[in-house]
Amino acid sequence: MNSLVIAVLGFSGLSLGYLFYSRKVAQWVGLREDQPTPAVALEDGVDYMPAKHWTILFGHHFASIAGAAPIIGPVIACLYWGWLPAVLWIVIGGIFFGAVHDYCALAASLENKGRSISDLSETALGRSAKVAFSVFALLALILVVAVFAAVAGTTLANTPQVVIPTFGLIVVAVIVGFLIYKTNMPLAADTLIGLSLLFGLIVLGYYVPITLPGVHAAKWWTVILLIYGMTAAVLPVTVLLQPRDHLAAGVLFLGMFFGFLGLLITHPTMHAPHFVAFGGAKGWLWPMIFVTIACGAISGFHSFVASGTTAKQLPHMRDARRIGYGAMIMESALALLAVIAVTAGLFWKKTPDGVEGFVYQDLMKGGNWMRTFGRGYGELTKPLFGALGMLIGITMLKTFVMTTLDSATRITRYVTGELLGDTLGLKVFKNRFVSTICIGIAAGALALGNWKAIWPIFGSANQLIAAMVLIIVTLYFFTRGKAWAFTAIPAVLIFVTAMGALVYKFIEFTHPAKNARPNIMLAAVAFVLVLMGLFVALKAFQTISTVRKRPPEATER
Repeated sequence: MNSLVIAVLGFSGLSLGYLFYSRKVAQWVGLREDQPTPAVALEDGVDYMPAKHWTILFGHHFASIAGAAPIIGPVIACLYWGWLPAVLWIVIGGIFFGAVHDYCALAASLENKGRSISDLSETALGRSAKVAFSVFALLALILVVAVFAAVAGTTLANTPQVVIPTFGLIVVAVIVGFLIYKTNMPLAADTLIGLSLLFGLIVLGYYVPITLPGVHAAKWWTVILLIYGMTAAVLPVTVLLQPRDHLAAGVLFLGMFFGFLGLLITHPTMHAPHFVAFGGAKGWLWPMIFVTIACGAISGFHSFVASGTTAKQLPHMRDARRIGYGAMIMESALALLAVIAVTAGLFWKKTPDGVEGFVYQDLMKGGNWMRTFGRGYGELTKPLFGALGMLIGITMLKTFVMTTLDSATRITRYVTGELLGDTLGLKVFKNRFVSTICIGIAAGALALGNWKAIWPIFGSANQLIAAMVLIIVTLYFFTRGKAWAFTAIPAVLIFVTAMGALVYKFIEFTHPAKNARPNIMLAAVAFVLVLMGLFVALKAFQTISTVRKRPPEATER
């Protein structure tokens, strides 16, 4: 099948979802557009600061939620189950699940002074549920910081051509931030200057690769990246976070644009089969493909970005839909591009006689998904960039990873302050420097240690967070007399899927393949997560039962 047909159908479906369904969701949510946002009402010069224009915040939000997951998930899913189920879930999940999840988390935070979704869980589920959810969220976020630092460090060690553009972007971002907020230069001109400088850095990096001596280069890069993340997490958002993510989003948008343009020029046939098998090395199609694709359709991590940094920078309530819902649609489009890059840009199992190219399975040996996507992207864009195509694809990925790293560190600081500082009364953690240093130490211990031992359970845990967030916003709307079925239905479906994946993982960890030993630690983690999910579901039913017994005038509207 022609890959261009898949791209047109998928992108059209996502566009229609934004044009029509997002408006209906916004109507059900009912944000008051005349109400000042937390960024305006609570401006503090560090975290609560309205972005100069909604496009700047869109760049931050999109670059932060995207990360590498919407690429790695589809790359793995297509290998084991085929591209058709992946495309269907990316489009349907993005419209009716992921974008609804992100937008509603943002809306609930905006109506509550920019509080995080973990803090808002107390309103819906009670104090005990809030503590349990917040502890789980904090541990998951520390793992995210650790993994992204470790992955980025390994990439810098293995691909020295991206070192200069990776760190050069920081300097360029500070310059662009100064131009945006300290001069009267038009935003378009600031952006063009920043992107031009960054493109020059990409070319410079190609010709001047930088390597660290010794066998521990990856670990040294990881330490440097953690220090960068901690520094970025305490700076005012207008100094580095906003301009950096604005430029990062520009790189990502251009990368996607040229990817789809290259697809329009080359329009290769889909080399991979549309369906591989219901069961494979990674498990059954359901529930494992949903957990594997993750951020390409829905991700619990997105709720922490929406209710963490984004809610504290939104300039106007009217911008919430285009950022909260629209950025997720854009991320699904990125996941769609990733599917096509590896299933049409690469060959399946072997190259045809007399044809040059790369084989999907060969590139994926050892889990080298970043290079696999880079090669596939390079093949799609070869008429445009030649040999630079793969480097541009990897640089695009590195931009995602770096943006998510510093945003996740800041968000983890927020959750630490809310949980340890406010809820548990440990006031020292209200100090942003103390909490950030503690986060860096904890993430560093994981990043430099055995984070891979925990990572296999993260995909299921991330989907469980998404289910919990959908339950929280459903109860939030329900107790206020608003429409709630549009979040309740996805909540139930994602909850059942996440729990199914955790049970599947529990069985896998306790009854591994031949010659493998049971992984008791991960089995215990999976078991605890199942109990936590059941606890949240029980608290949700209790809340619904209590509200329904109230007299009508007692329900807040």
